[in-house]
Amino acid sequence: MRDRSEWYIDLISREVAPTRLVMAKETGFHARAGSLDLGAVRAVRFSYGAHRAWRTPALIRRSDPGEYALALISRGVKRLSQNRGDVELRAGDAVLFDTSRPFEAETASRRVQAHILRLPRAVIPLPPDKVDRLLARRLDVHRGVGAFLARFITTLDSQADHCGPAELGRLGAVAVDLASGLIAHHLDAHDELPGRTRKHLLLRRIDTFIDGNLGDPGLTPGAIAAHHHLSVRHLYALFQERGESVSASVRRRRLEQCRAELARTAGARPGEARPVHVIAARWGFTSAVTFSRAFRNAYGTSPTEYRQEAGDQVRHRTPDRGPDRTPG
Repeated sequence: MRDRSEWYIDLISREVAPTRLVMAKETGFHARAGSLDLGAVRAVRFSYGAHRAWRTPALIRRSDPGEYALALISRGVKRLSQNRGDVELRAGDAVLFDTSRPFEAETASRRVQAHILRLPRAVIPLPPDKVDRLLARRLDVHRGVGAFLARFITTLDSQADHCGPAELGRLGAVAVDLASGLIAHHLDAHDELPGRTRKHLLLRRIDTFIDGNLGDPGLTPGAIAAHHHLSVRHLYALFQERGESVSASVRRRRLEQCRAELARTAGARPGEARPVHVIAARWGFTSAVTFSRAFRNAYGTSPTEYRQEAGDQVRHRTPDRGPDRTPG
């Protein structure tokens, strides 16, 4: 246990900040960790057992990375005290703390899982004295920008391996925008965010709305703009920088969902798979002809041919075991 605890103490010092830790003696201590560089931001994933931790003034004088840490708890219970704030966190809760201020934390659970975003204070475009009001306070990540941020943090593990350095840097910028939006929301300071950050947060809300309403044939630029209290002209201007129009973005996402569903049903027995035109209608295409044309333009084959080819691949990967035989 001593070797593991010393390893974890060194890990916390490197990945968060130098901290004094005392592990619970009545349970065997365990820990796992992984980290990811996202440009100026660093994402760290921890799994650990019961212990207590202190970030003392002496440790701060010895080494201070000058960062905010935004932690999302995905399992277990953890208590944190800092700057006159004291909070007990459970799975689904988030909290902000500052490496430049003393804190005390306690983990009573035998196993806690947490994701932490390390954010240099300089990247959060809000006055530090305002941000300090949120230290060691429970942050809502179940709706709005908080839900976007929680989903982003928890999906980094599965998606980061598919990203190059430039893409990881862009993900770091997304993390800063979402974290800034969450902090601003809790401070009622949205108008104090830079215009670029506000625009990116608006686009993420629009993207989420589009993805959640792809099956609605009435998902037009006008309907999208009205839902977000924008003019259609403003909506077009937001999408212009992406190089893809609003209508093209909706059509692409609908086609992606149709292609995914065709692939999922490729191995079904004859008569069991949902007809192509039904799949098209489910994702907002009102005309089977229009859908088939759009699918061929996007993927170079018809929907029916695509499903047949996908089915052939499934059958090729599945060995034929022959007829079942019962010993007798």
